[in-house]
Amino acid sequence: MNEELLKLNKLCVDYKVKGGYLSAVKNVSFSINKGEIFAIVGESGCGKSTIAHSILHLLPEHNEVIKGNIYFKGSDINQFTEKQLEGIRGRDIGMIFQNPLDSLNPVYTTGFQVAEGIMLDNVSKIDAWNRVVQLFKDVKMPDAEKRAESYPHELSGGMRQRVMIAMMLARMPELLIADEPTTALDVTIEAQILNIIKELRDKHNTAVMLITHNFGLVAEVADMVAVMYAGEVVEQGTVYDIFDNPKHPYTTLLMKALPRKTKKEGRLQTIGGSVPRLTENKPGCRFENRCPYAMDVCKNQDPAEYNVTDSHTYSCHLGKEVK
Repeated sequence: MNEELLKLNKLCVDYKVKGGYLSAVKNVSFSINKGEIFAIVGESGCGKSTIAHSILHLLPEHNEVIKGNIYFKGSDINQFTEKQLEGIRGRDIGMIFQNPLDSLNPVYTTGFQVAEGIMLDNVSKIDAWNRVVQLFKDVKMPDAEKRAESYPHELSGGMRQRVMIAMMLARMPELLIADEPTTALDVTIEAQILNIIKELRDKHNTAVMLITHNFGLVAEVADMVAVMYAGEVVEQGTVYDIFDNPKHPYTTLLMKALPRKTKKEGRLQTIGGSVPRLTENKPGCRFENRCPYAMDVCKNQDPAEYNVTDSHTYSCHLGKEVK
């Protein structure tokens, strides 16, 4: 039986901006089970990273207003004190940040930075260092002992990403949040990083929240998928639901925009229009101005959520007509 680990219930995140608020995330709800790889996919700026950072309350400048619930193992993180949050960061929930060079301290060796987290659990320096070397081997770091003594600038992008994965796995978290873990990596290294994540999931039953705009990664590793547009989850389901039976107009158009196997299949389809300004949290479908099926009701009323199957849902005013 699947055991629920993380649950978001109508999560809203608004940033304070000049003249009001920016509605970055609106009424997002989904759950992640233990040992599951849950992918959040969407265009840049759709709110994927905001969701990830809000789970651990790591949003920059702390100028946000968070509403809704974020349950981890049944407890609402939004009600935690800062001390309680420090207790789960790294230990229960780990996060691989988008740019490992910015996330690593340039004046300390990579091994020292990974060992710091391990020693928080009252592990001796020697045991922590041995654990670091083993972690580097687990993430397929070449010449692990030598690389543990290297500084971040002495490593390639792929090696730095391996360091970040090792750092997040050092305290064996139950949930690993991977924010664009293969950005700026070539396809060979990208495949290696994905294999590492899958192997670690299989070995330790770690749940993974994978944030990406790359449908290729989603098809390769994900169990469940949530498609986001302009701060909202418009459709979610198993990876087979999303790829074989997309229902929301945005998801359908995204699928038509994916690269084809041959040139004979024609030019890639594009989605016309642009993402709306989100400075006002008005009712209505946020995809309305780009949707080929838009109706008058889409402009001023939030769409209802429809169930295709127990695992597959989407939010659209077309409703039964799309089924």
